[in-house]
This record gives sequence, C-alpha cells and structure tokens, in this order.
Amino acid sequence: METVLLVLAGWWWVAPAAAGAGAATYAGLTAKSRRARRLELDAARHEEAEAYRALMHARALVRTVRAEHLAVRARTGMLSSETLEAKRRLQLAKRAHKSAVLELRATRARVRAAAEQYSISSRTDPLPLQKVLAAHDAVTAQWLPYEVDAAKALEYPAMTDARHPATLAFLRAQREAQRLRPSTDERVSPQRFIEYRTAVRVLEAAFAEAERRHGEGVSRTGARRP
Repeated sequence: METVLLVLAGWWWVAPAAAGAGAATYAGLTAKSRRARRLELDAARHEEAEAYRALMHARALVRTVRAEHLAVRARTGMLSSETLEAKRRLQLAKRAHKSAVLELRATRARVRAAAEQYSISSRTDPLPLQKVLAAHDAVTAQWLPYEVDAAKALEYPAMTDARHPATLAFLRAQREAQRLRPSTDERVSPQRFIEYRTAVRVLEAAFAEAERRHGEGVSRTGARRP
C-alpha cells in the first residue's frame, strides 16, 4: 500500500497536465472549427472592405477629374474638344462612382445574410468550404461521362473538343478551379476562399453553357455534331 501511495505521490502532476493538454487540444479544434464555419462571413466582410476601398478610390477620382474638367473649361472654353473630352471622362468617373456605391451596398447586404446564416448554423451543417468543394466535385462528376463513356463521347464529341469556344471556356475554367482548389490541410484565408468560390461559379456556368450549346446542336440537327 505504501508503495502505491509513493507512486501516486510521484505522479500527482500527470492528471492535471493531461487534462490541460486535452483542454488545449479541444480549444484548438474548437477555434479551428469556428474559423472554418465563419469563413463565409469573413469572406463577405473582406468583400465589403474591398468595396469600401474601391468606393473611396472612385470618389477621389471624381474629384480629380472634375477639377481637371473645370481647369480645361476655363482655359479653352466650354465647347472646345478638350473640354468635351474632359467632360466625357468626368461622366465616366461618375458612373464608376455610382457603380462602386451600389457594389458596397450589395456587399453589406451579403454580410448581413452571411451573419444570419452563421448565427443559425449548427455543427451538422456543411462548412462553407465544403459546400464549394462539393459544387466543384459535382461539375467534375457531370463532366467525366463525356470523357470515359464511349457512347456519350460519340454522341457529344464537341464536349471534349477544345476547338469549340464553349468547350475551351469550360476547360480553362476547369483548370483555373483546380489550380485554386485548396488542399485538405490548408488553412484558407477569406481572399483565397473568394477566389476559389468565384472560380467554381465560373466553372459551373461554363459547363452549363457548353452543355446547352452542344446539346442544342444535337437536338436541332438530329445527328451527332462534329
């Protein structure tokens, strides 16, 4: 009994240390999970910040171009070609400013939507990155039969022929999405998430357009499209 007590006395620190290590590990996993679940919201906030910077730039440009327009008008007159050109540049700058205002409003709406989605999400819901990866994989799964199914490849040969503009656009989008696809152990920043998500959306649209064009060609002619 005395031996047991001596052993326990010598190893009294093991349980607290193990508990502390377990707590640290759990805290790390929880933080990682929270970051992953918040990625959509962080991306929306990143887009909002970028849109705000773009608006500030557009506003400064309007002021600069307006000053140039007034200077040219004072120097050459209201109807001179230089004044008319300066006025055209001012109108373009104003349009760009208006677009920047609308884009900032749109990004703020996306932030609100992402915040609401984050607040109601649960641990069982797919993570934002998982959703984008699944969308990417879905396009790949739809595309593969055109490559490996002999019957489908014969029926729709244009879907694998890069000489067709729609197919070429899809293949380029496919390559770009694959280039931006993060690895499983990679910590994805909001900017990287936005770039990958955009690439996957472009890929989805390009694939749908390729299928529409080539599918229409087959149904319209009633024969295989060369």
